[in-house]
Amino acid sequence: MLSETDENIIGRVHALETFGLVDGPGVRYVIFLSGCRMRCRFCHNPDTWSDKGEEWTARELFDRAKRYKTYWKNNGGITVSGGEPLLQKEFVYSLFALAKREGIHTALDTAGQPFSEDKEWMERFEELMSVTDLVLLDLKQMDPRGHRELTGVDNTNILKMARWLSDNGKKMWIRHVLVPGVTDDKEDLLKMREFIDSLKTVERVEVLPYHTLGLIKWKELNIPYTLEDVPTPTEEQVRQAEEILVR
Repeated sequence: MLSETDENIIGRVHALETFGLVDGPGVRYVIFLSGCRMRCRFCHNPDTWSDKGEEWTARELFDRAKRYKTYWKNNGGITVSGGEPLLQKEFVYSLFALAKREGIHTALDTAGQPFSEDKEWMERFEELMSVTDLVLLDLKQMDPRGHRELTGVDNTNILKMARWLSDNGKKMWIRHVLVPGVTDDKEDLLKMREFIDSLKTVERVEVLPYHTLGLIKWKELNIPYTLEDVPTPTEEQVRQAEEILVR
């Protein structure tokens, strides 16, 4: 079992955002961790794929975040994103445990890909969930084959994680990136809506319009970008997706 007093555990951090307004309720201190196994074709932060990053202890990072507590008021707090934060769940647990001691709201922004029903993995995950107030879960696509073509991995365990969160009373926000011609298929969106409807703890659904702001990072990393000719969705396309997903 993890110890809540393990304040010296090391995490690898990609970037910090002091006044985040879109990654959870209120004003957030957002921590982007390094490392991700997914290879989403629309990823705007491919520089987070590597597990290399600046090393922080949980105590050091919490103390840095806490400096901004006065700006959070009653509904802000700390969000850990990535990359994929579940690849460093022990570190996130220690960080969130420090936050919960002081009544600070915690949110985990994840794609769920590392989720496993392995006994030891689940024990660590359940401990992390015990100090996590909200999970922001990205659902990329429902069709397994399409999901693999889009991200490089299957989505079976991701959907299992969503079901576990629902069954165990963990609050969720569901997020879906809308990529024209890729993740906007009506039938797939309807299947996603049906799946979301089967979950008991979803408080919010967000449609995030695809953008190309991360394209320069792909070029700097010399990674072929296969969606370069794909336009950003129109307001009408976003509205149509929201009519299906957001209720």
